[in-house]
Amino acid sequence: MAELVDTYAKRTRQAGRQAGITALNVVDFAESRKTTPSARAAEEAASLTNAAPAGAVLIVLDERGKAVNTAEFARIIRSELESGTQDLVFTIGGPDGHAPEIRKKARYVVSFGHMTWPHMLARVLLAEQIYRVVTILVNHPYHRD
Repeated sequence: MAELVDTYAKRTRQAGRQAGITALNVVDFAESRKTTPSARAAEEAASLTNAAPAGAVLIVLDERGKAVNTAEFARIIRSELESGTQDLVFTIGGPDGHAPEIRKKARYVVSFGHMTWPHMLARVLLAEQIYRVVTILVNHPYHRD
């Protein structure tokens, strides 16, 4: 799965230059060792928030978020790029999900469906969708309606 993420990240960086996308970075965080699910989620939310560049737009992936299709996801990213957003931060929650405070800080809370996905599989899905969105932005034929 890590190889797939790396493959999509590399493709995104290559195709993204044409759309003004200069980087795609994947950052890992250690799972919290707090004793309760809410405390673990809160600590992870703080880590995610603190790691985000100043002014970054937060897009939280959460099963309780708004289900979007690829075209809607592309519109969100296109809108942010066109409005001058420099950094988009996509977050995938830990085993206990996202804390309410990070969902409140997010500009967008989106769902890849109501199922719960293993973290690494969600990462692959996100990496592929980001690449797919970039191909839509640059009119590459990868995505077909």
